[in-house]
Amino acid sequence: MFGPALFLLVLLVIVVLVYVALGVRIVRPYQRGVVEQLGRYKETVDPGLRIIKPILERMRTVDMREQVIDVPPQEVITEDNVAVSVDAVIYFEPTDPQRLLYNVNNFILAVTKLAQTNLRNVIGEMSLDEAFTSRERVNAALRQILDDATDKWGVRVVRVEIQRIDPPADVMSAMHEQMKAERTRRAVVTEAEGTREAEVTRAEGEKQAAILTAEGVRQRDILTAEGEAQAVKTRADAEQYRIEQVALGEADAIHNVYRAISEAGTDDRVIAIKYLEALQGIADGQATKIFVPADMSATLGTLGGIAELLRDGDFPPAVPRSQPEQTRTQQAQPAQASTQPATTGQPAMARRPVVTQPAPSPGNPMGPPPGPPAQQTPPPPFVEPPFEQ
Repeated sequence: MFGPALFLLVLLVIVVLVYVALGVRIVRPYQRGVVEQLGRYKETVDPGLRIIKPILERMRTVDMREQVIDVPPQEVITEDNVAVSVDAVIYFEPTDPQRLLYNVNNFILAVTKLAQTNLRNVIGEMSLDEAFTSRERVNAALRQILDDATDKWGVRVVRVEIQRIDPPADVMSAMHEQMKAERTRRAVVTEAEGTREAEVTRAEGEKQAAILTAEGVRQRDILTAEGEAQAVKTRADAEQYRIEQVALGEADAIHNVYRAISEAGTDDRVIAIKYLEALQGIADGQATKIFVPADMSATLGTLGGIAELLRDGDFPPAVPRSQPEQTRTQQAQPAQASTQPATTGQPAMARRPVVTQPAPSPGNPMGPPPGPPAQQTPPPPFVEPPFEQ
């Protein structure tokens, strides 16, 4: 009695469970669900748990992540008629699941063929060298073309990258030779420029060194000349000072001797003794000449005249050492005395005129200043000079 009823109940439960299981769908976070009801588009659902009506509805999921497509290598002829093999990589991401499912049948195949065709067009407008050096321009052009073409398919092309551009073996060998020649040329040019710069730098250094050397020599000569001039000037000043001091000392000594003789008084005997001492000094030599007085009386007369001259104070008074300028002035003034021309052949001592002046007084030991010429004393008689034997 319960057998068929229980069987039907169990079968019904199983059918309900299968129906419910077929109606439960889970949409991943990176997916979007497109629900179709009886073959018509119903809605696009977001990620999560979704319940559909089995048999009446169907859900198709679309991966919304960025995806990559590898474009196979293909032969491309460049503008300079070089056949090269080019392959690329395309990155895209779906933006509209409905258009991606309904507007294109096989998106991967479609975008691959589209990329190959446009690669031929873009690379064919460039030379081989431009294709090697303008990859960014090729990538940008391809991305723009593919993005415009895939926009109605609900896909956005993110970027296109050229992986390789392989020219033929002979072209590759020629490129290597060209690159080698270019590198050699650059090396030679660089070496030549380095040599030229080195020569210029060396010449500049030698020029600067010569200038500095000449400047140093000039400065040295200037300093040497200045030092020598200063030394000569210092030596001349010192010599002048020494001569002036010696002259002042000799002048003071002469004035002191004359003043002492004038103050002490002189007689004929002292003069005669000095005359004899002078004769002794003259005769006391290695020469073969002998001086003998010719006339002692005449000699004594001459000595008397000299003594009279010394007693009369015919010498200017001495000047203190502290007044050098006054001393030079007084020495430069000639003695104011009248002289009488001497007879030719008369000795110097006999020819000197004798001036009679007042003797110094106790209040004025130096004597009165020079005045008008005093009365001239007659010259002594002629004294015959000593003869040589």
